[in-house]
Amino acid sequence: MRLRHIEVFHAIYTTGSITGAANLLYVSQPSVSKVLAHAEQQLGFDLFHRNKGKLTPTAEAEMMFPEISKIYKQLNTVKQLANNIQRGRSGIINIAVTPALGFNVLPQTMAMFRRQHPDVALNIKTVHNQEALQTLLAHKCDAAVLFSSPELPGVAERPLCEQEMVVMYPRQAFSEAPETLTISDLQNLDIIGIWESGPLGEMAWRHIEQSGLDIKTQIQVDTYYIAARLVDAGLGCCIVDRLTAEGNQTEKTGIARFAPSLTFTVKALSLDSRPVSKLCESFLDTLSGIIGQIT
Repeated sequence: MRLRHIEVFHAIYTTGSITGAANLLYVSQPSVSKVLAHAEQQLGFDLFHRNKGKLTPTAEAEMMFPEISKIYKQLNTVKQLANNIQRGRSGIINIAVTPALGFNVLPQTMAMFRRQHPDVALNIKTVHNQEALQTLLAHKCDAAVLFSSPELPGVAERPLCEQEMVVMYPRQAFSEAPETLTISDLQNLDIIGIWESGPLGEMAWRHIEQSGLDIKTQIQVDTYYIAARLVDAGLGCCIVDRLTAEGNQTEKTGIARFAPSLTFTVKALSLDSRPVSKLCESFLDTLSGIIGQIT
C-alpha cells in the first residue's frame, strides 16, 4: 500500500463513509473513491463492504487496521515535525565554536535560545580554527563560529561582530591598573606567547615584530585560556581576545586595551552547498546579540 492508500483507508475506517473521509482529508469524494479502488486492486481483496452508501470494514481490513493505525500515527508525527521545523520550533543544530566563546558568551546564548526554542536540540563542538574548518568541510557541523578566519572557496561568511585583542597582566606588574597599554609598556615584562595558536596569535606576533622592540617570550602555549591562567599565576602578560580575558579574569589579573588597537571579526562560516536552516540563523542572531551585550 502507498502512503495515500493508508491515509484514505484510515479516514474511511474511522468515519465510516466516503463523504466523511473526503471531509476529513479535504478532498473530493470521487478522489477518495478512486484511491480506495486502486488500493483494493493492488491488494487483491476488498477493504470495505458497500451497503447503501455506508462502508463497513471487511475481515481483512479489521486485521490490517491495527498496523495501519501505527503507520498513520507515525505519518502524523512526521508532518508535525516538518511543521515545527518550518516554524522554527524543533530540530537539531550542530555548531562548532572557538573555545573563547565557551566562558560567558555560549552559556548565555544557549540559555536564551533554549527559552525561545525549548524543543530544539543543540550539539556544540568547541574546537580551534583549523579543526573547526575541517569539521565544517566534513559536514559534521552546520556552521562554525571563528575568530578572523581566512576566506575559503565554497564557504559563506556571516560577520557577527567586531572584537579586539587586549593585554591581560598580573596586577602586581602595574600598580596603577592601566586601561590601555602599548608594546613599549611590555618591553621589560615576560610575555606568554600564543604566536602559533592561529590567526590571532599571528596578528599579535606581527604587531610585536613591526614595533622593532625586544620582547621577552620564555613561555609558549597554543591555547588562549591556558595563557590567561598563566597570567593569574604571575608568570607574565599575554595578548589575547577580550572574551577570553574577561572569561578568565581574577582578582590577581587586570585587562587593558591594546594601543594602537588590534581588532578582528567574529564570523559564522557555512558551506555554500549547505545553507544554514532558519533555526541555525536564529541561534547565530542570538549569539551575535549576546556578544554585543557582554562587550
